[in-house]
Amino acid sequence: MEIFDFAPRPDQFAYTFGGVAPVAAIEPGTALRLWSEDAFNNAITSRSDVPSAQLDPHRLNPQTGPFYLNGAEPGDTLAIHIVDLTPARSWGASATIPFFGGLTATDRTSLLHDALPEAVWIYDIDTAAQTVGFQTRAGDFELALPLEPMLGTVGVAPAGGEAHSSLTPERFGGNMDTPEMRVGSTAYFGVNVEGALFSIGDGHYRQGEGEACGTAVEGAMNSTIIVDLIKGGAPLWPRLESDEHWMVVGSSRPMEDSWRISQVEMIRWLSELFGLDSMDAYQLLTQIALVPVANVVDTNYSVMTKVAKSLLPSAAAFDGIHADLRRRARELR
Repeated sequence: MEIFDFAPRPDQFAYTFGGVAPVAAIEPGTALRLWSEDAFNNAITSRSDVPSAQLDPHRLNPQTGPFYLNGAEPGDTLAIHIVDLTPARSWGASATIPFFGGLTATDRTSLLHDALPEAVWIYDIDTAAQTVGFQTRAGDFELALPLEPMLGTVGVAPAGGEAHSSLTPERFGGNMDTPEMRVGSTAYFGVNVEGALFSIGDGHYRQGEGEACGTAVEGAMNSTIIVDLIKGGAPLWPRLESDEHWMVVGSSRPMEDSWRISQVEMIRWLSELFGLDSMDAYQLLTQIALVPVANVVDTNYSVMTKVAKSLLPSAAAFDGIHADLRRRARELR
């Protein structure tokens, strides 16, 4: 298996999906070992930092990429399998930022009150113990939480020559912030432009579903992924597969439309997998769906519909590429 190593210089970061020239061209089946900067662009490093003073709004959520996948054409499916995610620093940062987050007024939800207090929390990362250390700012309460690394942002260039901020989740993927984008998961994206032009970034050392305050335990990440190409079969919205679940992410506002997107796309996927009439798939999904909220803070909200494979007959999506990628990942390690 071909292995490609890449760590971008600061001037090589991408801040949009679309509108950015590729940093490299790769062949399908390549394993990529990548470094990505944290969503703050390393501008927040201590509890004394003030987010509104430290953060450059034009340099948030830097992405590693985009990469041009040889042979990828519109209508194809890009498969990205996450082999390994390892913190690249011994600490991570989270913050409350004025008029940003799920429980404050924002530019979309205007309310007549001041912003919530801004503050920074620094988490110590113990890779030997595989823990993330939480410490309160007021008082002496401490917790060692499990280290659960994930990628907040994975996506491809949008269709129609559009460019979207790397802070935005949409049908091209982007800043979905789902904890399911973790080791062992395979993500499927519809290719919109020649070469797909995919990027990754926004490493989280852990995050609760919803990312309530707007920031996870943000940190630079060493990522190993395998990228492959499926000719045709492009999903309209991002699909994920793990050993345990089928999953679809919808991103929109209001949140119920995100839910509707993910539900409709899961109905379509169940129909494809099991040859079901759409109304039968609708009825079945009603009884078996799980609906974790991925984020309630980005420019669009992201909601996931997931279905346990254990409740369904055995099936293989995209000719069983997930199982094949899992096998290749084991060989790579």
